[in-house]
Amino acid sequence: MRTVIVTGASSGIGEATARKLVQSGYNVMLAARRTDRLQAIVEELGEQAAFHATDVSSPEDQDALAAATIKRFGQVDALICNAGIMPVSLIQKGHVEDWDRMIDVNLRGVLYGINAMLPAMVERKDGHIIIISSIAALETFPSSAVYSATKSGVRSMSDTLRKEMTAHGVRVTTIFPGGVKTELGSSIKDESVLEMMGGVFNFEFLEPENLADSVAYVLEQPPSVCIGELMIRPTGQA
Repeated sequence: MRTVIVTGASSGIGEATARKLVQSGYNVMLAARRTDRLQAIVEELGEQAAFHATDVSSPEDQDALAAATIKRFGQVDALICNAGIMPVSLIQKGHVEDWDRMIDVNLRGVLYGINAMLPAMVERKDGHIIIISSIAALETFPSSAVYSATKSGVRSMSDTLRKEMTAHGVRVTTIFPGGVKTELGSSIKDESVLEMMGGVFNFEFLEPENLADSVAYVLEQPPSVCIGELMIRPTGQA
C-alpha cells in the first residue's frame, strides 16, 4: 500500500484529497497546523490515516513530518504540496508582513517539503511530488502581484525539478486550479480587493473534490507517465 503526505490537509483541497486517497486505498499522512481539525478527520478516516502538526514554513517541521510518516507507514511514496495562503492586496498598500508570509508558506514551504522527502525518493528511484499551484501563476490580476509571484515561482521550480528528476525515476506534477470553494479567500482583509473580486469572480467555483479527483488521476498513472502540468478551472471562468 502506497503512502502519501498531504499538506494543508485540515480543510479545502487538502482535506478532500486526503479523503479521496484513503478511499482509493492509500495510506495518508495529513499535515497542517490545526491539530483539532486533523484529529477529527483522521478519526473518521481510520487506520489508513494519521496526522502530524506541521507549519510548512519551518524546515524542522517538515523534517519531523517525513520522520513521522516513515515511522508510521514505512516510507513516503508521494508528497502533495497543497498548503497555501492568499492575503492579496494592492502593492501600494505596503502589506509587507503579508508578502513575507506568502513567500514563506507558498514558496519556501514547498521547497522545504521537497527537501525533506526527495532524498529517499531518489535513493529508491521512485516517488511523486505534486504541487498545487494556482491559475494565478499564469494570469495576474490587480492585487495578485506577490501571490502570483509565489505561484509562478513554484511553477518554475517544479518544472526544473521535473527535468532534474527524469534520470532518477521521480515524477513531478504541478496542478493549476482556478476558483475553488475553500477558506483561501478568508485571509483577504482589504475591503477594496474583496469588492473588486466580487465583480470579477462571479461564476460558480469548483468543489475541493474536483481537485482531489485530479490528484488521484495524476497518482494513478503508470510509472512511465509523468503529467508535468494540469490546469483545471470552472467552466464559467474566462
